[in-house]
Amino acid sequence: MAIERFTWPTQSGDSPDISYRVRTSQFGDGYKQDVGDGPNNKVQSYPITFTGTKQQVLEVMGFFDRHAGSKAFLWATPLGDVCLFTCKKPIPTPMGGGVFKITATLEQAFQP
Repeated sequence: MAIERFTWPTQSGDSPDISYRVRTSQFGDGYKQDVGDGPNNKVQSYPITFTGTKQQVLEVMGFFDRHAGSKAFLWATPLGDVCLFTCKKPIPTPMGGGVFKITATLEQAFQP
């Protein structure tokens, strides 16, 4: 089965959280050594917002429901990198006048 791609236009929320997992060994003489923790040590998460009609928001929520917080999907970051992501907690909110918004955080995922 092909990996689905999240293609709806989003507004970037707050700043992304990009970090590098590093293992550190501290020695008695003050020397320390840092090494990357595994081959995929760069971890990214992006807060996003999607605003649209009730029908559009239902489509986006259907996409998130199909992936159920654990199945990864493709998404292009604001810098254009296409990576695998999951979404564990989408929040649909009525804005009035038939307009809704979804706020969510997309967390990078990895496959072996």
